[in-house]
Amino acid sequence: MAIPNLLGLGTTTSGPPNQLGTHPIKIMAIAGARPNFMKLAPLFRCFRARLPLHELILVHTGQHYDENLSGQFLSGLKLPRPAYNLAVGSASHAQQTGEIMKRFEPVVIKEQPNAVLVVGDVNSTAACALVAVKLGVPVIHVEAGLRSFDRTMPEEINRVVTDSISDLLLVSEEAGIENLRREGISDRRVQFVGNLMVDSLLFHLEEARRAPLARNLGVVDGQFGLVTLHRPANVDNPDKLALLLRALNRIAEDIPLYFPVHPRTKDKLVGLPLKSRITLLESLGYVEFLSMMIRSAVTLTDSGGIQEETTALGIPCLTLRDNTERPITVSLGTNRLAGTTLDTITACWQEFKRDPKQGRRPPLWDGHTAERCCEAIARHFQIA
Repeated sequence: MAIPNLLGLGTTTSGPPNQLGTHPIKIMAIAGARPNFMKLAPLFRCFRARLPLHELILVHTGQHYDENLSGQFLSGLKLPRPAYNLAVGSASHAQQTGEIMKRFEPVVIKEQPNAVLVVGDVNSTAACALVAVKLGVPVIHVEAGLRSFDRTMPEEINRVVTDSISDLLLVSEEAGIENLRREGISDRRVQFVGNLMVDSLLFHLEEARRAPLARNLGVVDGQFGLVTLHRPANVDNPDKLALLLRALNRIAEDIPLYFPVHPRTKDKLVGLPLKSRITLLESLGYVEFLSMMIRSAVTLTDSGGIQEETTALGIPCLTLRDNTERPITVSLGTNRLAGTTLDTITACWQEFKRDPKQGRRPPLWDGHTAERCCEAIARHFQIA
């Protein structure tokens, strides 16, 4: 499929772009969970360098509030201190979404932004987009168009809802363009810009290579596996989690595994059997985690972002899910879908040992996505 010309696509839902000329504009950027911070960091750097007359304001919803998932990232990723922290904390999906909307609405009314920029597919993404559009504020969705086609995933609902109400949809992979077309969204609202996660990864790569964590743990490069688990479908069901751990125990017979434990997963592991060759770690900051990933032989994960990062780095990835909203990591990258049963995971592991997958980096995953995002935003608002 041909890559659409970035400058050849239009920019508005209907009518001409906003006639703001060179007047300064204000955009509120929403971060609620770990991947949001990683994707916003290069965008903030680019705004400062390329659009210095205009204001990008960070709003932290507090959806993730653990220090290792929020505060540490703000300093490590060189993000500004949030202008607002909504401090919503953890709750059910409905309660959390509703609380974010309740707390975000007065912020939008007070600030009167020209746009609200949301990232990814977490509850904060959909909640803040809904508030904005109901107040008549344009919505920019970064990482638009991704689909797992599994409506049992709360993230899938967030993606579909957010895309349907966004004015400017910034797409990270070509499949997203086709998904949006099938849903009736005009190409005029869509820009293919690439992957902000890769911008962050490449920006911090040398720092990660110097990080001492792997050396302190005594790991040997290329001779261990890295594990993450956090999706509710995998960790909230005790039977499913126990099954996944059985699979990991079996893999650990072949290779030692290091498992930085997400806060939502930590308590659920209590009492479950783990082999001694699986080492549990506290949740890691971004650079620390990246320092382990670049040295690993394989990553086993249920994270969408890690599927992207391993593809960009050329590291084999076994995704402990039955589907992925990032199909390009499978078709072009190093990712394999391992499923969630003992048989499918074991079979995928054996296949990996026989034939480690050689992938390549997808189009526009080149470290310059933030620049294309800034260009798309500038064109949309006709600013310089």
